Amino acid sequence: MGRIVTQVKLTNFVDPHKTLSMSMLVDTGAAYITLPNAWRDSLGEIEQLAELEVEMADQSHRTGSVCGPLRVKIGGFRPSMAEVLFLDMQPDEEGEYEPILGYIALEQAGAAVDMLGRRLVHVKRVDLK
Repeated sequence: MGRIVTQVKLTNFVDPHKTLSMSMLVDTGAAYITLPNAWRDSLGEIEQLAELEVEMADQSHRTGSVCGPLRVKIGGFRPSMAEVLFLDMQPDEEGEYEPILGYIALEQAGAAVDMLGRRLVHVKRVDLK
């Protein structure tokens, strides 16, 4: 599978002046929007809802903080409210982090992955079965 990267804007629900806009890697194997702890303060005061133990792609385990709610705007899709998982992350060689966009936020925004086109597409119907 190829990489799908999309623009995402996160806004503090209580203080809309606190925002982050970034490119995020779409990862349908991840549940949450996952950001580095280093960015947490830039979103202002957001409630910590839980601490979770998470399993990483390399099968290692870490503890992360689930915080929210945040307003999430993924590209041209409808905005939604979501929780964000903050983890200790190491930047790459250029000093950049790779935030992850998981499937919960994708579903809330009405976005699906087009594997052949390597892009996000609008969901036409919501499955309520």
